[in-house]
Amino acid sequence: MTPETLAAIHAKAFSATRVWSTAEFASLLSHTGTFVQGDADSFALIRVVTDEAEVLTLATDPRKRRQGLAKTTLTHGETAAQAAGATMMFLEVGEDNIAAKALYAACGYTQVGRRPGYYLPKDAAPVAALVMRKELNRS
Repeated sequence: MTPETLAAIHAKAFSATRVWSTAEFASLLSHTGTFVQGDADSFALIRVVTDEAEVLTLATDPRKRRQGLAKTTLTHGETAAQAAGATMMFLEVGEDNIAAKALYAACGYTQVGRRPGYYLPKDAAPVAALVMRKELNRS
């Protein structure tokens, strides 16, 4: 997927916060170990450094939510990260994002930290980010 496509999907998925620009996606994708998993309905941008992976963002088109796409995208991203040498995956989620927290818990992520005031929603008070981690099984 192109940085333009990623930015467009991200803008739909995160309309209440600052969206990432085409230039930001292009810059992130230029780094070694960063890749996209998914399609035009749901994607994850993932970075692998040595044995750790991080979900930089996971976005699903709002019209396609509640169909299991994010879970599938995340699972495939974990597999790709593991193939690239990762043994654990990290991500951050807004403390107020009930649906995403439920998804990550169902996928085996546990909270390992909290960053107060991390997210800055439009016209709302800052929201803490929960740092979550999952050990990736080695086959």
